[in-house]
Amino acid sequence: MEYRTVGKTGIQVSNLCFGAMSFGGDADEETSKAMYQRCREAGINFFDTADVYGRSEEILGECIAHERDEIVLTSKVFWNTGADVNARGLSRKHMMQGIENSLRRLKTDYIDFYFVHDFDEQTPMEETLRTLDDLQRQGKILYPAVSNWAAWQISKALGISAKEQLARFELIQPMYNLVKRQAEVEILPMAASEQIGVITYSPLGAGLLSGKYGVNKRPEQGRLVQNARYGDRYGSDEDFVTAELFTKYAQEHDVKPATLSVAWVKANPAVTAPIIGARNLDQLEDSLAAADFNMTEEMYAEITNLSRTPSPATDRREVLTGKWK
Repeated sequence: MEYRTVGKTGIQVSNLCFGAMSFGGDADEETSKAMYQRCREAGINFFDTADVYGRSEEILGECIAHERDEIVLTSKVFWNTGADVNARGLSRKHMMQGIENSLRRLKTDYIDFYFVHDFDEQTPMEETLRTLDDLQRQGKILYPAVSNWAAWQISKALGISAKEQLARFELIQPMYNLVKRQAEVEILPMAASEQIGVITYSPLGAGLLSGKYGVNKRPEQGRLVQNARYGDRYGSDEDFVTAELFTKYAQEHDVKPATLSVAWVKANPAVTAPIIGARNLDQLEDSLAAADFNMTEEMYAEITNLSRTPSPATDRREVLTGKWK
């Protein structure tokens, strides 16, 4: 297992992060604990969860209790955690309640990276950033982190943090895989420029890139066929064409599609670690194999060319020659 530094923090993490969203849901408690142990055997020290992932925090808390200081732990706050009108968002009230509840469920007194899980249009950004700074000063989190914000929103936050001398975001969590490459346009370049760590979610595209899908190929079960949200996210004809081409490429190179999909994400120089997930040990093994997979530059380019490259931020495709354009 290779270990990488998260941005400028000095914290060393495994080149794969395990996402515990399935804990207590798609994976029962026994299977969840078995997957945690397998990850530790493979050298993973980086685990991601959230306050809205059902029993995930509770089960992960039990798993890490005997080795907490060896684990780099993340959790998140934003989404509804109750029926009360204030049980959501990035207000100081909800965040202060959220951190206490997460710490209790995780059976720990600190979280390494605490994510704001989405953008809150109702709360001033300064309020959210000040609250994160206070949580760091109180020792309840080591670093603020951000997920599902646009690059301009993150950049604005970095500017406020610098101006007001507040703790800044040190880790970003965007969606990123072969069919969802929007992060390449601004988020990944911004992270590299500002020396911010990046852990990406959904490297398999909710199973689309697992080898089970194609233009005229669908399994009987799976997120894309059972969950409308994922079906909508990865439901275009172009997505299924890419999935079919990718599966064929993986077969030609005698590697599992899941392994290759995670390895492709991991090979991006701006990515610290892809977040892998699984419902059982068999699924987990294919993703774990990506940790030591040798992705050559030629292979990386060939896989990248299987999907559409997103337009640049300025929507200009000309090669600059020194002349005015």
